[in-house]
Amino acid sequence: MDVQIFGVKNNADVRRAERFFKERRIKIHFMDFKQRSPSKGELRRFFQKFGEERLIDRESKRFRALGLHTAYYGDDRWLEIACDEPMILRQPLVRSGNHLSVGAAEAEWKEWLG
Repeated sequence: MDVQIFGVKNNADVRRAERFFKERRIKIHFMDFKQRSPSKGELRRFFQKFGEERLIDRESKRFRALGLHTAYYGDDRWLEIACDEPMILRQPLVRSGNHLSVGAAEAEWKEWLG
């Protein structure tokens, strides 16, 4: 089993996700938002499953700095914005095969390991 974790290293939930999988000796591929934005196809999977309400972190500093707190867009427009500005997303985004999660979701991760 391999896991992809999307986020930034200084986020507490991202570190929690890394620790969870490392403790179980599961190989991690970390995608740092500061170095590279996620692809549109990759993010589309998350948007299709969770929608913008669960993915967009409306409390993030970047969200406010961009002035998006007054914006009302559809999922397609949020997907475009998130590709350019991944720091507005809740972290971590975790993917393992067809399994996806948003945020620190240890209960879900344990189910994946089943």
